[in-house]
Amino acid sequence: MPFKIIASQCSGCSACELECPNVAISEKGGTFVIDPKKCTECIGHFDEPQCVAVCPVDNTCVVDTSLPRYQARA
Repeated sequence: MPFKIIASQCSGCSACELECPNVAISEKGGTFVIDPKKCTECIGHFDEPQCVAVCPVDNTCVVDTSLPRYQARA
């Protein structure tokens, strides 16, 4: 499942944008958003999603359960 950023909790620090290996995070209206079409949960790059690892606000980058899990191409 791709991740999403809880806009009301986003501090706008941009740490996540720089760490995303898929360039899935961008700024929109002063907060950051994750493009679910680009988010791979960092599978194949890191052991844990980098947005979660670097976000200074706990539980701001969370799994978006409304979308299916990322499936790596074989």
